[in-house]
Amino acid sequence: MDDVVHGHCDARFQPVRDALAAAIACGEETGAAIAIDVDGELVVDIWGGYADAARTRPWTADTIVNVWSSTKTVTALAALMLIDRGLVEAAAPVATYWPEFAANGKQDVEFRDLLTHSSGLSGWEPPFDAEDIYDWEKSTAALAAQAPWWPPGTASGYHALTHGHLIGEVLRRVTGTTLKEFVRDEIAGPLGADFQIGARPEDTDRIAEVIPAAEPLDIPLDQLSELTIKTFLGAPPPTIANTAAWRAADIGAANGHGNARSLAKILSTISLGGTVDGVQLLRPETVDAVFKLQLEGPDMVLLGHPLRWGLGFGLPQRQTVPYIPDGKICFWGGWGGSWETMNPEHRTTFAYVMNRMGPGVEGSERTARYLTRFYEALA
Repeated sequence: MDDVVHGHCDARFQPVRDALAAAIACGEETGAAIAIDVDGELVVDIWGGYADAARTRPWTADTIVNVWSSTKTVTALAALMLIDRGLVEAAAPVATYWPEFAANGKQDVEFRDLLTHSSGLSGWEPPFDAEDIYDWEKSTAALAAQAPWWPPGTASGYHALTHGHLIGEVLRRVTGTTLKEFVRDEIAGPLGADFQIGARPEDTDRIAEVIPAAEPLDIPLDQLSELTIKTFLGAPPPTIANTAAWRAADIGAANGHGNARSLAKILSTISLGGTVDGVQLLRPETVDAVFKLQLEGPDMVLLGHPLRWGLGFGLPQRQTVPYIPDGKICFWGGWGGSWETMNPEHRTTFAYVMNRMGPGVEGSERTARYLTRFYEALA
């Protein structure tokens, strides 16, 4: 299977490469990439398979793909940068920066509640469809006017599609720029990272086709709570990621386009104490705040699965995410299996992206396999 996977891989992480090669060879993966950054060096940068379901376009070094909720890791980093620069205070009410947001009992919702998915706004009041989500003014105005679906700050309820609009509107109010512009100019550009929220039309030919899982949410119908139904009611099918309208939008929760290499570079900001290649995005004390527990308990949208939230990122919770060990680690991933984990004690960052989605919203069997081998190698 030596010709299945391309790129370079440090011998220490050969089991990760072998696992990716096996998954591509047997057809479990269509196309995928994995990157591992250690102490600022890209020690693993591998890819293979095909960028389309018909298997006519090889996945290359420059292939990018819609990474779904892995986008939230970059949006969370943008939010941390606002805090780091003194533009926003984590414990300040959102309405301090976005006055209209105080409507309908949200006057005390704090900015950090957006980062821990606990604002009570896990979705838009139905009916609300993809065209509405593309309309920034309409979608943010609707969130500002909406009443929370549970008492804010008391529990997380996964903000599947609203996460980027909530943080992005605060960002727009304090910087005068959009979220996608901020990511381009303040994060991806300075780091030379091939990542963007949305995707430029000129990149169309190198974007991998998203291939849905047979059961994209993998949630038994009899287990769906009213809150889960409301949150996902307006969620479009995964094939929408292959449309020009989706790629043109500013959806900081779900339409980031990049490869494993770019996500590893960006998120090594967390693993390396705030500075990457001489570019400081965060101060060390802001990075430390990521690992301070903000909220833990059953998530009200994700079937009551227990989660632990730091400032913007998940923290180890072995019951829900057994392939993330205990320790000073933060992570998040995307619908279908993409995943990123930051490990400051090892100064190491792991990123995985793919185009064939696995079932579920909290990783996949492939995610678990790659991360298990990654952590075995780190140990």
